[in-house]
Amino acid sequence: MKKLLVVVDMQNDFIDGALGTPEAVKILPAVCEKIRSFGGEIVFTKDTHSSIYLSTQEGRNLPVEHCIKGTAGWELNDEIKALSKDCRIIEKPTFGSVELANLVADGDYSAVELVGLCTDICVISNALLIKAYLPELPVSVDSACCAGVTSESHENALNAMKMCQITVK
Repeated sequence: MKKLLVVVDMQNDFIDGALGTPEAVKILPAVCEKIRSFGGEIVFTKDTHSSIYLSTQEGRNLPVEHCIKGTAGWELNDEIKALSKDCRIIEKPTFGSVELANLVADGDYSAVELVGLCTDICVISNALLIKAYLPELPVSVDSACCAGVTSESHENALNAMKMCQITVK
């Protein structure tokens, strides 16, 4: 059985761009080390929006253009990008990815670990989707390799995931 690491949305706009935070910048070295040392398969997700983002439901609720496909902000951070060669990248139009959950369901994995951005939006959404698809699969999140929109929302998301039987390291 194999393990899977899901690297969620380590894109320029979430690190030091339109929605970047000092906490996101701070976790970058830990995420890179996690990727380099992981003994299993790795998949990356990319939040992907179009130029009409602000007219979408998400755009009306979060009116900050970000991760517009083809822009520098949409790209993976350069350090992360260098580590993503030969790995699958899933473009997702919203917080959680059904494509990712299906990949995990079809992959015969013994465990899945998630890292990345943002703990309180995309990390929790994907962790819960995977857990809903595969309730017996061990799913974990490395809290040292995640950052939320705020420190408080990061902690709230970690606590919510714990309550849903997702292991928080």
